[in-house]
Amino acid sequence: MKQVLVTGGAGFIGSHLCERLLRQGYGVINLDNFNPYYDPKRKWKHIQKALDHPSYHLFVGDIRDNRVLAQITKEQGKIDIIYHLAAMAGVRQSLKDPMEYVSVDIGGTVSMLEYAKAHEVERFVFASSSSVYGKNAKLPYSEDDPLEGQVSPYATAKRAGELYCQTYSEIYAIPTVALRFFTVYGPRQRPEMAIHSFTRQIIEGKPITVFGDGTTARDYTYIDDVVDGIEKAMGYDHLGYEVFNLGNNHTIQLHELIALLERAIGKKAMIDRQPLQLGDVEMTCADIRKPSRFLGYAPSVDIERGVARFVEWFREEMGGLRME
Repeated sequence: MKQVLVTGGAGFIGSHLCERLLRQGYGVINLDNFNPYYDPKRKWKHIQKALDHPSYHLFVGDIRDNRVLAQITKEQGKIDIIYHLAAMAGVRQSLKDPMEYVSVDIGGTVSMLEYAKAHEVERFVFASSSSVYGKNAKLPYSEDDPLEGQVSPYATAKRAGELYCQTYSEIYAIPTVALRFFTVYGPRQRPEMAIHSFTRQIIEGKPITVFGDGTTARDYTYIDDVVDGIEKAMGYDHLGYEVFNLGNNHTIQLHELIALLERAIGKKAMIDRQPLQLGDVEMTCADIRKPSRFLGYAPSVDIERGVARFVEWFREEMGGLRME
């Protein structure tokens, strides 16, 4: 049984990935510090199913703490693959506290790369972001596009993380893949993200805050498709550093997304329109020819079905927690 270390494995994407890996027969080690960026109780709820699995091991701690990393090695032995998803998320929050993003998203990534080097892991997979494309006016975004003009500390930190991954791969021969996620959504999505917050506010009869005129557009990617791509990256047979987009290759404007939510919820939205915010970009769209060719990546959930699934999950979401 291969041992997989997932950092940030109690978060939105990480918890889904851990469950997928357990179903595939891997030993899964989740290192998560349950950061209060949003309510940690949500993260505990994410992992309730996994906690009962005999091949799942939870370590509560920080990716920058060598003591907890040493504890993982002592208790779990050899780690074969690292999925490094842990990070400070959120473009707007990074404008308020950029130093924390430097510490966690850059320093934490280097910490995990040092661990990978010291323990000779077979593969290192890094969660990057479409934000690294910055002001790139060429659409769709391709992995070989020049990366200039990032518009938030979060985006810059993710780009720096990519560069450190590339450097460590080159110097220490660590097979490494960086995955650029495009606006991932679905069950367990972070509560401040548009689809989640809009759904909650529409259902509660509260106005939703819309920045701009509603024509900004995003390439929304359903969680199941993203986890497919992350899992496939494990099997990518290469000896260097590689980058792949994980998107849906389809954009939808914000006002169209709101209309889909209204139909799925059965209720009209009240809109509080505000100016565009610092850090926002007009549009994102992923060129997915490269992951399709090399990973067999093929997203299958369109935005209409994905939104309907999310709203159904949101309405059913309730239950107890176990914290241990």
